[in-house]
Amino acid sequence: MSPLSHHLHLPFLPSFSYKYTTPIIILLSINTLLEELQCGKDSTMAINTNLSFPFLLLSFFFFFFSSLTFSPVVANRDLELCVRRCWVRHKSSHQKVDECLQICEDSYGHIVLNSEVEPEKQLRQCQEQCDRRQRGEQKEQCRRQCQETYERRRGEEEGEGGGGEKDNQQEEEELQGQNPYVFQDEHFVTSQSNEGRVKILQKFHQRSRLLRGLENYRFLSIEANPQTFVLPAHLDAEAVLYVASGRGTISLVRKGKRESFNINHGDVVRISAGTTLYIINRDKNKKLRLAKLLQPVSLPDEFQAYYGSTGEKPPSFYRAFSPELLSTALKADQDKVQRAISQQNKGVIVKASEQQIRALSQREESGNPQFKRSKRVFNLLSKEPSISNRYGRLHEVDANEFPQLQDMDVAVAYANITKGAMQGPFFNSRSTKIALVINGEGYMEMACPHVAQQQQQQQQGQQRTIQHYQRISSSLNPGMIFVVPTGHPIIIVSGNNRNLEIACFDVNAENNWREALAGEKNTVNAMEKEAKELAFGIPAREVDEVFGKQNERFFFPGPRGGRPPA
Repeated sequence: MSPLSHHLHLPFLPSFSYKYTTPIIILLSINTLLEELQCGKDSTMAINTNLSFPFLLLSFFFFFFSSLTFSPVVANRDLELCVRRCWVRHKSSHQKVDECLQICEDSYGHIVLNSEVEPEKQLRQCQEQCDRRQRGEQKEQCRRQCQETYERRRGEEEGEGGGGEKDNQQEEEELQGQNPYVFQDEHFVTSQSNEGRVKILQKFHQRSRLLRGLENYRFLSIEANPQTFVLPAHLDAEAVLYVASGRGTISLVRKGKRESFNINHGDVVRISAGTTLYIINRDKNKKLRLAKLLQPVSLPDEFQAYYGSTGEKPPSFYRAFSPELLSTALKADQDKVQRAISQQNKGVIVKASEQQIRALSQREESGNPQFKRSKRVFNLLSKEPSISNRYGRLHEVDANEFPQLQDMDVAVAYANITKGAMQGPFFNSRSTKIALVINGEGYMEMACPHVAQQQQQQQQGQQRTIQHYQRISSSLNPGMIFVVPTGHPIIIVSGNNRNLEIACFDVNAENNWREALAGEKNTVNAMEKEAKELAFGIPAREVDEVFGKQNERFFFPGPRGGRPPA
């Protein structure tokens, strides 16, 4: 045991590896402890009466030179904040402080030592270290801190630009060799339990500055095993939920009143911020998969889930109140209150018995007034497709048919592309599409002017900028997210083995339209003969031979092989 931990009775200090700390952090820890002791806030940490300021000063210098020996790096702000949070949040428990500091070391010590490494690689290394050294809730907390640090670093790097041409150059340099519009598993923070998982996508604009238009939108998905219960919580964000597969029952509590209704594949549900929500998967065999688009209302691009009727995993917000104050508000015995808010420790998704499932999922036809079909739900698949042929079908809904979507200015769509077929090319006039691959495999190609390099050429003594379009391509697999910005032409191709199913949230949906670039009613076919000749520089007849042959609409036969071109 170190001299400092011996006098302060702090058994956790030896386990916190000083090769990852700096003198500033140690001084911060000593200062924080002294403040707590002077204020009498922590009776569990006994200080030796002979402990004097000179001893503390000597201890500080001891750790100062130790830190210089072990690590040449300077103090890291994230590590400092993490240490401070450990002292403040867990001051009554040595064990919890020890665990918290170990998480700080795993999350941020690695990052400090690799400050020159690219952020994406640094994130992977950090999360791999969490996987190796942590378990359960500590592992998930460690991974979340890795993600938060990655996002903060990316934000700081992106904020250094001065604007204009310099920003454009930085964007192009940043995007060389990568696809900023596709999100895979490594871009999610996952909270896993025995009965399911919740995946939260990183902030869109932290992935790339090209996605700044989605700055105040977030995405998460929920996957619940058969016959399970998703614990009650409310969010400080407006939300649109889409049922990607399965069937369940959803309950919404607002102003002390509950509204419950069954949900099925294809349902779109609008959930207001502050609404307490809980869900059951009432199916005995199939998982319930939900996709949520969020619009935070408290802090830009930040949202929080608030769990009340839980215990330690996840923590209940009731536990933040002093026991005496809380028991007074509830007019209940203090011991009973503490028991009620400390028993749940199985995670966000828990197993439910068949009897509990039956009680929570009464049929709508039963006449139960609590189970009337809600105005907050709309089933996409029950309406006629907007477009349908043998190569695919498209179901979509906007605020004109489902007014609940109007305040978020969002539309929701479901596309089912027949195996071996393709969708597009097309573009959206105003909306940005956030697409989730539900089932199947395939690939996409998109024309993007932002990633392409601009070239300059001399013509007639004047300098001119020539705009190019970069082909952005990616394979598509279940669980992936891809973004299609406003005006970007895109083609989506389904693989040959099974249909490709995609759910889409269209942001900025009001007055948006979809413009076809091939097939029936495409843009070129609507032009006059003279316009075609002037635009393409060839006779209109030859233009028609190219753009007038395809007589299908939106969905077409795909390329041979169903695979991306080499």
